[in-house]
Amino acid sequence: MPTVNDHQNSHLGNIETSTLEVATPQVPEIKLPLDIKTIRELLPHRYPFALIDRIIDYVPGKKAVGIKNVTINEPFFAGHIPPYPIMPGVLIVESMAQVAGIVLTLLPGMRGEFFAFAGIDKVRFRRPVTPGDQLVITVELLSFKLSRIAKIQGKGTVDGLLAVEGEMLFSRFEY
Repeated sequence: MPTVNDHQNSHLGNIETSTLEVATPQVPEIKLPLDIKTIRELLPHRYPFALIDRIIDYVPGKKAVGIKNVTINEPFFAGHIPPYPIMPGVLIVESMAQVAGIVLTLLPGMRGEFFAFAGIDKVRFRRPVTPGDQLVITVELLSFKLSRIAKIQGKGTVDGLLAVEGEMLFSRFEY
């Protein structure tokens, strides 16, 4: 079973570890996949807006891959085009945002912080997501400025085919 720390230093090449220990914040050991219990500890979302079922891959400070199992029992299918049930685009984007929330929440010093949407750009829906689909969402952190504003690239696939892609901006929410 891979762990977060397996990915942590793979890109560091020949840099001496002793230098890295001082300069690199320690990432807590996280066992993959992250189950719904762990996701609930990291994100504030609850039913019916807790959309992510699992995190199957995570590279600290860089990316995460999450799973959304789409079932006919989702509350939105009762009212969203019942004869042709498709997952609403806003909820697909929200699912991408929740996977992004895992990346942001696990950044050093951000545990317990809350990030809210600040913008959505270049979102394109390529194919419908329907009951029975498994939406595989990959998000990559493009930038994180002043520990406050993050830009994330996300995409979602079903059966290996692109269903959605876009960029999202997040702001650390202070209340």
